[in-house]
Amino acid sequence: MLKYALLGFLNYDNKTGYELKQTMDRSTNHFWHAKQSQIYQTLKRLEADGLVVSHPEHQESRPDRRVYAITDSGKKAMDAWLAKPVTALEPNKQLLLLKLFFSGGLGKETLLTQLRLLRKLHEQQLDLYNTESPDVIKQHGKSDPELSRDVMMWESTRRFGELHEKMYIDWLDETIGMIAAHF
Repeated sequence: MLKYALLGFLNYDNKTGYELKQTMDRSTNHFWHAKQSQIYQTLKRLEADGLVVSHPEHQESRPDRRVYAITDSGKKAMDAWLAKPVTALEPNKQLLLLKLFFSGGLGKETLLTQLRLLRKLHEQQLDLYNTESPDVIKQHGKSDPELSRDVMMWESTRRFGELHEKMYIDWLDETIGMIAAHF
């Protein structure tokens, strides 16, 4: 699915692999992320498949950089993928849940410490969704009115992240309370 994330970003604007990574880190990272090496490998496959083209761009004090652009075939592939409905839930792996499932033998304080640490991480992520993310989305909407529908979808995915973090924090509070009272 990384190929479609890259095609989606390139549908907005031509970018280098590095710029794609930066864009992904600032936008889809809470639900879809990739390593820089994965991005470059995928870009090579996309180019070999004719879905993107690239050209070197000269830089004065740095090595040349490679800029990628989506092709008409890439746009058609992206549109076809977007039009295809999601018809099944994807398996979800949660390391914490796996560890918690088998943690009945751990000491109360060990469990509480781990869960409180995780709660703090989720609070930080929630804070990011509530502060930085909305501002970035609003900025794009103001700078390019043609993106108004895209901005609405970006806000919807940001809101999912916000609600997910709130749910996770509520669940952690419930689990912490249960362990504190009954362990």
